[in-house]
Amino acid sequence: MLAIVQRVSRAEVRVAAEVVGRIDKGVLLLVGVERGDTEADADLLARKLVALRIFPGRTPMDLNLKDVGGACLVVSQFTLAGSIRKGNRPSFDRAEDPALAQALYQRVAERIASEGIAVACGRFAADMDVELVNDGPVTFIIETRDGALAGH
Repeated sequence: MLAIVQRVSRAEVRVAAEVVGRIDKGVLLLVGVERGDTEADADLLARKLVALRIFPGRTPMDLNLKDVGGACLVVSQFTLAGSIRKGNRPSFDRAEDPALAQALYQRVAERIASEGIAVACGRFAADMDVELVNDGPVTFIIETRDGALAGH
């Protein structure tokens, strides 16, 4: 499972000009589900996100979402599972089947909410407009594989 974490001062997602999710201070989480991802990957991603100390306190990276009373906007981003290694047209062979991907995407959002974080979501598989003000800018990649942190 791949995720892009962006610290934001505000973010919102619209579908057909209707706002379906909006937050103020917090993080925008773009989630890409790959074939073979599991509930353990979703759970780890949520735990890691909630614990990340990426907000300023005594140091520039000192406080987590709970500490600052921040929220999380979770948006499905299947293109994270895309590959551009061959040719110029992305391949999405690594992207999970939509029904399975949706369940894992929703699990990430539910697990974050279960930690006491306010969560807003985009609309799975919709054509969305995402607007954000990246605070910092601060952006991280979280990758989970087989229930463990991977990659970055």
